[in-house]
Amino acid sequence: MARRVFFTFHYQRDIMRVNVVWNHWLTKPDAQSAGYWDHSLWEETKKQGDDAIKKMIDEGLSGTSVTTILIGQETAGRKWVDYEIKRSVERGNGIIGIYIHKIKNTNGSTDRQGRNPLDDWTIKQNGQIVKLSSIYNTYDWITNNGYDNFADEVEKAAKQAGL
Repeated sequence: MARRVFFTFHYQRDIMRVNVVWNHWLTKPDAQSAGYWDHSLWEETKKQGDDAIKKMIDEGLSGTSVTTILIGQETAGRKWVDYEIKRSVERGNGIIGIYIHKIKNTNGSTDRQGRNPLDDWTIKQNGQIVKLSSIYNTYDWITNNGYDNFADEVEKAAKQAGL
């Protein structure tokens, strides 16, 4: 079953790597076999200010069931990535983290692995405070064959969220 997926990432540093993940469905028979319908946003609203960005993010999350955090070297701690994680948790979206640092950019270079942004967030679960990283799966796009496994990871995240 294809899910509506919201992607969050550090635009300026990682857009070339992000495009590899976004566009992997183009070599599949259809979006259904890729496991998602792309429901992501670009940062073009930035010029209109914080309220416009929040509105754009909230509208982009509408109708999604899974949020995918594409984790590059500088993704953790980014203001809008944090907002997107916060709103995803509030909405009850399933969440997956994907390390993208081993994907080569147009120069053929990889990057250093960044911190997992899910380490920065906690929720109360069964009376305990737990990090989101202990609840939600994070994997590496290259090492864990994201091309073939992304659809399964999206489905697992949605089911984990009860969707």
